[in-house]
Amino acid sequence: MRYLTKLLTILTAVNLITNFSYGEVEKKEIQKEIQRLEKLKLEVKKLIEKNNLLLEEIEKKRKKLEKEKKEFEKIVQKVNQERYKKLGKVFEKMEPEMAGEKISKMKDPLKAAYIIYNMKPRLAGEVMNYVKPEMVDKIVKILTEIKNQNNPPSSQN
Repeated sequence: MRYLTKLLTILTAVNLITNFSYGEVEKKEIQKEIQRLEKLKLEVKKLIEKNNLLLEEIEKKRKKLEKEKKEFEKIVQKVNQERYKKLGKVFEKMEPEMAGEKISKMKDPLKAAYIIYNMKPRLAGEVMNYVKPEMVDKIVKILTEIKNQNNPPSSQN
């Protein structure tokens, strides 16, 4: 935009200079060129305004999507928390030896930790007595992080 303004200024200056040194034919050609450039300038201004409106619209949609994404993530987190609460209750009802065996066989220690986290402490302790030591180490590490955060993070699944 600035370049067009500078160009117009230069052309106007050229027009003034040519008034003294060139004939009427050259003056008319220069005037036509100035008019053409002014029309181009208006077209560029309109395009800039149109693009600015599009940018504003895109920004509004982006903000709306971000808001919806945050709301969705909250819902997913709540669903996961409820899921682990229910799983914790299911594991509480199992025999501790059976529950410990199943937790030992879990591939994801994070899921196992969330199940233990959502169990009653006394029952969770009994179950942990039957969990393999290497899994216990992983679960305890995750549980420590969860307790330090004071709010269990949502699971990937």
